[in-house]
Amino acid sequence: MFKTILVPVDGSEAAHAALDQAIELQKLCDAELLILSVYREHNLWKASMTMVRDDLTRSTDEALEEFAREVAERSKAYVKSKGVEKVRSFYMGGGPARMIVKFSEDHGVDLIVMGSRGMSDSTRYLLGSVSHKVTSLAQCPVMVI
Repeated sequence: MFKTILVPVDGSEAAHAALDQAIELQKLCDAELLILSVYREHNLWKASMTMVRDDLTRSTDEALEEFAREVAERSKAYVKSKGVEKVRSFYMGGGPARMIVKFSEDHGVDLIVMGSRGMSDSTRYLLGSVSHKVTSLAQCPVMVI
């Protein structure tokens, strides 16, 4: 049925619930789980600060990247603690929805399982939710938990 399942994680409760659901699906299908944490790179305003204080934006991006790496690794360790061995974790910077979709296409993902609300819940009123964007853009089925 599914050979490769992608689970985007951001450290939120919704992402953890999606991870639990993906673990159950993995056991049914013997699929490989791919865990992806996407951090939003610094914005245009911060990018303009590099002309004045390069250390400010570099440390911001480094902190976000480190957080994404930790979330991905903790999620992978959690999945392994549930008896799943076919799991890999990744992290990358960029716009979350577009990076999730691009990653799914690049890795031949059969299913994306993701939480309905993540860490940036307050911004969804202005920009739309990441899960909504992914369901609109993805070429594979998306299960929103």
